Amino acid sequence: MEIYEEIVRLKREGRPAALATIVQTVGSSPQKQGAKMIVRDDGSILGTLGGGCIEAEVIQAACMAIRDGQPATVPFELTEKQGGLVCGGRVLVYIEPVLPEPELVILGAGHVGNALAKIAKFSGFRVIVTDDRAEYANRDNVPEADEIVVHDFGGIFSKVPSGRSTYVVIATRGHNHDLDALKAALKTEAHYIGLLGSRRKKALLFKMLREAGFSQGDIDRVIVPVGLSIGSVTPEEIAVSIMAQIIRKRRENAVSGVCPAAGCGIVQKDGEDKTAPACL
Repeated sequence: MEIYEEIVRLKREGRPAALATIVQTVGSSPQKQGAKMIVRDDGSILGTLGGGCIEAEVIQAACMAIRDGQPATVPFELTEKQGGLVCGGRVLVYIEPVLPEPELVILGAGHVGNALAKIAKFSGFRVIVTDDRAEYANRDNVPEADEIVVHDFGGIFSKVPSGRSTYVVIATRGHNHDLDALKAALKTEAHYIGLLGSRRKKALLFKMLREAGFSQGDIDRVIVPVGLSIGSVTPEEIAVSIMAQIIRKRRENAVSGVCPAAGCGIVQKDGEDKTAPACL
């Protein structure tokens, strides 16, 4: 039960992982069929498949499964070629990525927020729409939202949990609300923070953030103007540009080939995976 409880905990925190299970054994092996191991996004593990080079190679394969979002099956011949293992048997390991559902928190239920909620839901995101006005933050106005929260922007993340798989878009009705929303968002681990606004607004808000004690590293997390530059004008077009940018941000690990688990030794070059030796 400990492994399944850990999966629930990781998903709640918005952290990706992979579950590795021995699905077949032939002959002698260090662990039997059904043995499980969780590989977390930082490369740490819970459970065991028998130790040694099997686990080292499984961790590498789990890195790729987390990165690509695709399961994998890895066979092992337990001979001296497999890092000196002399059990003489064979093991088949199934690796399944356990990825948190991407979550988009929209701060502001106006025209852009409404259009963005529709497109985000269509794109497979769990959508939370927030506003401090009940006449905007309601089911009639944003029927596509999974959750609607009426609360002031400065304290919204006390009501809306966020993690590393959370994306935040700020589209409030004024500078003061934008500033409150930015301060709140920068105190989270959100993977993406985008702000609807002009470059002039960007300069003003960033100056106010610095005066409030936020570091340049904090400020650099904010994308202003939010969205890809596609010449968008209408709320629907703006929402498309924002969602396209969010999807690109979400997929950037797969494009770069950088494994999210620290120290797994996987890089990508010329479209091919190059892995470091399994046993270091």
